[in-house]
Amino acid sequence: MQLAMEGVKNIRFDFNDGCRVDVPSGKKWRVQFQDASTDTVLFDQWLEDGGRVQSAKRYYVPFLITVWEENNAEPVFRHKCELYGKNVTIHMELGGLGDHLAWVGQAIAFGRKHGAKLTCVVRPDMVALLAPANPDIHFVTIKDVPADPYATYKVLVFFDDHDRNWQPLDYRQAGLGRMGAYMLGLTPENRRPDIEIEETAPISDPYVVIAVQGSGFGKMWNNPYGWRQVITFLKSLGYRVICIDQSRVTGVNTVWTHIPHGVEDETGSRPLKERARWLKYADFFIGLSSGLSWLAWAAQTKVIMVGGFTEDYNEFETPWRIINRHVCHGCANDLAIRLDLKDYFFCPRHKNTNRAFECSRLISGTQVVKACESLILDLSAEKRARLKLSSEIPSLEKKPQKEKSTAVKVQRKSLKKATTSRTPREKGKSK
Repeated sequence: MQLAMEGVKNIRFDFNDGCRVDVPSGKKWRVQFQDASTDTVLFDQWLEDGGRVQSAKRYYVPFLITVWEENNAEPVFRHKCELYGKNVTIHMELGGLGDHLAWVGQAIAFGRKHGAKLTCVVRPDMVALLAPANPDIHFVTIKDVPADPYATYKVLVFFDDHDRNWQPLDYRQAGLGRMGAYMLGLTPENRRPDIEIEETAPISDPYVVIAVQGSGFGKMWNNPYGWRQVITFLKSLGYRVICIDQSRVTGVNTVWTHIPHGVEDETGSRPLKERARWLKYADFFIGLSSGLSWLAWAAQTKVIMVGGFTEDYNEFETPWRIINRHVCHGCANDLAIRLDLKDYFFCPRHKNTNRAFECSRLISGTQVVKACESLILDLSAEKRARLKLSSEIPSLEKKPQKEKSTAVKVQRKSLKKATTSRTPREKGKSK
């Protein structure tokens, strides 16, 4: 297949899946690839009879191509990768909902930084969510990928990339969102994408949205009483609790997760824009390490995320990330463990033991309720005024003092008690 760009002397090149150069047959050519940002020579070799050279590195590198012709000391061709005004394609269509929302903000920032004519290849259901809010970016499905772009990059999870050819840092180290930044040469931070959301709330009553299902059993909140305790608490405050999972029930073999009792059912195969609307106008969202948590983040909704399958840096930042670090946790980000996507009951450290899935099983309902209390304090006074706070949670009537001053008071009280109290034996001796 012919490379997209034409240089001098019938040399062709492009940056689709790495740096690629074709030189004509019939003579010797010296081809060099250099990282222009670090002055590192990545490839330098003579080709005896022309041919194609392709770099091992496939993520974004500002390549500098230099070609020498036989018997010519001066280069006959030099070209630095410059994306301004060029057609650039970024593939992410193989990822799930959370993957897309973690990565697409990175792709958009990359295109705008370089002034490229950017095409993002995404899942079909993502186009309607992303395209209206980002008119300068071309969102397409795999069926409509443009031909012959100047450069192409793949932002995906790459397993077993031991040589770091597809990603400069393993996704387990970088976290799901920041790995896209590393692949595209951006500063490593999560970047929230703009999404299309209807401008009216679906209901007028105060409500909280939940999602209880994940792509594997390890992502579920496996405390059998957890959701019931939290839902009871929320409803006692006057909240309506809305479940927006895709299915009412999901599972494998004899283990199934059902929609919790007491919630309102908004499950089903519905457009993402509809789910985003529910999320946008909720007081907050309670979910797992799953795509709907990323959608809530994209909708700029406050998120309580429950689970210890991943480390907290794997997802976006939220003050209300619930992990029990006293038990096994974080296997999904352990470099010594390869995620098995085919194993619904993946628990690499404790499978088939009484410690299986303790990362979520031993997160208590009380721990999540306390996070809800903390989050409610962060709501506006107008939103708190709609809730039944004074009779149900006296501690929420006003914000507590800073933790430091509270701790000092407790410490002083303890010291006073320690210096004035004596054991019965000591009292007897004093007599």
